Amino acid sequence: MTSVHSHFDAMWAELQPIGRDGRTAGYRRFALTDEDLTLREWFAGECGALGLDLVEDRMGNQWAWWGDPDATAGVVTGSHLDSVPDGGAYDGPLGVVSSLAAVKRMQDNGFRPDRPIGIVNFGDEEGARFGVACAGSRVITGAMTADRALALKDADGVTMAEAMQRAGRSTGIGRDEETLRRIAAFVELHVEQGRALADLDPATSAVAVGTDIWPHGRWRADFAGRADHAGTTALGDRADAMLEAAAFVQAAREEAARRDGESRCVATVGKLDVQPGGVNAIPSHVTAWLDARSSDERLVLDTIAALERRFPGALSQESWTPTTPFDASLCARLQRTLGAHTPMLGTGAGHDAGILANAGVPTAMLFVRNPTGSSHTPEEFAEADDCHRGVDALVKVLEDLASV
Repeated sequence: MTSVHSHFDAMWAELQPIGRDGRTAGYRRFALTDEDLTLREWFAGECGALGLDLVEDRMGNQWAWWGDPDATAGVVTGSHLDSVPDGGAYDGPLGVVSSLAAVKRMQDNGFRPDRPIGIVNFGDEEGARFGVACAGSRVITGAMTADRALALKDADGVTMAEAMQRAGRSTGIGRDEETLRRIAAFVELHVEQGRALADLDPATSAVAVGTDIWPHGRWRADFAGRADHAGTTALGDRADAMLEAAAFVQAAREEAARRDGESRCVATVGKLDVQPGGVNAIPSHVTAWLDARSSDERLVLDTIAALERRFPGALSQESWTPTTPFDASLCARLQRTLGAHTPMLGTGAGHDAGILANAGVPTAMLFVRNPTGSSHTPEEFAEADDCHRGVDALVKVLEDLASV
């Protein structure tokens, strides 16, 4: 452990046990749970140790400020601390920990920013509990209404409003103009969720500048049948909702494969809800959730249109984010700051950075090399040295952007 990176390493070690499943080694850090509260308290404690002013916005996202963003809009970094079910350690937390470490480094080096620097911990980025990704940033930007957010339900039928009340949080959520006015630029550091950096010459760079996010969306598909006994009901007498759901899963793959080529197109059904849910009961209702993405927006929309023709009336859209280019001048400035050798990459993964970019905030991302190329799984990984290089890059970027 080198002294210059000791703060990062210590924080990373503190986070490791929170929400980790001892059986799978994956993480279960879901919004408005005990694990979420622990993570928020941890973040608040680290910000307090740095002397930052911590505030919450109208959705409960945490913002820590070095300087006064009401006097001058600031440069913000950060990410999220929640996870998908059995997710990896790096998706989200790497950006938060790196941001805290970068501010500590700048303070230790005697840097004094000309404009405020902020660190954000966005809530419910993954949407693992309530089904809509980036809920924290969607609500404050107005991309999702308060009424819709509060009505979202988890697998146990608990609404977001009920979960917020149980957690002692206000349900007076909504678009937050005051928070948005405070952001002059946003740079989110994130582990790469693919192999693009790993497949480059190792001497090139462990860090890339993110240039855009592919269009992506989530759809719900509902299939109705009739419950009956699995042992006594003849095959010809059944109305089995699972058969239609299974055909839908296969069709989603087929329609995406037809369009997958030079422009990537993918479709995934990763979650099912089966009623009544008994091993010996014929399903009366199956809900399937579809995630579809492409580097070409038209291919996603064509895939969904084809599925709607094949399964009329089954699909309803839950979220949609169009192609999201990051601020071209900001991306170019980051590359100049880090060196011309720094790769420029787009990504198929959604991020809070994309929501802010669509709301008109000048935004860019930094990606840290992931040698496995895996994400949303315990195999997600980044070498410690590459994480340290990410902090080094973020320090350079923040010092440049916060200087007049």
